[in-house]
Amino acid sequence: MTMAHTSLHFSLRTDALPTPLAIPEVLLIKPRRFADARGWFSETFSLSEMEALGLPRFIQDNESLSVNAGTIRGLHFQKGPHAQAKLVRCARGALMDVVLDIRPGSPTFGRHVTTQLTPESGEQLLVPVGFAHGFCTLEPNTVIQYKVSSPYAPGNERGVAWNDPALGIVWPVTAEQATISDRDAQLPRLAEALL
Repeated sequence: MTMAHTSLHFSLRTDALPTPLAIPEVLLIKPRRFADARGWFSETFSLSEMEALGLPRFIQDNESLSVNAGTIRGLHFQKGPHAQAKLVRCARGALMDVVLDIRPGSPTFGRHVTTQLTPESGEQLLVPVGFAHGFCTLEPNTVIQYKVSSPYAPGNERGVAWNDPALGIVWPVTAEQATISDRDAQLPRLAEALL
């Protein structure tokens, strides 16, 4: 059996430090990619690089599949000693990611940032402790993968209503179009969520 020789040309994207979004504690991270005719390779996580940047230490990986486009999950957070930072990426499909500042006394309390995540961009979103997180899928069969800095603690799990009008989030679907879990549909507005 003979293999045809192909010349491989790797391109290395020069990546900057994580990019702060409109709320500067929320960071967009772009891991490097090495591409050739076959596709690309990317080291999506490095503990030593995270620590060198002073970012949280992650202890668990989670993954969820949303079958329908227009599925909304969130806005979720854990409180107290089990508060979680998250490092979020899209492994398949596309999603609009939302991060809401829920830190009392913060100058950006009640404000949010959004960004679109896709496998093609390879971007990851750092959701710090003190923020609620949610997303809306933009394509069917979207897979989201995320790391967390603290384990799941059901007694500390909380959430904010995705459609709280005080938040001013512009979702890509209407309430009638959205696929929402019964639990998420019962989440309180921000004014009641932190009581």
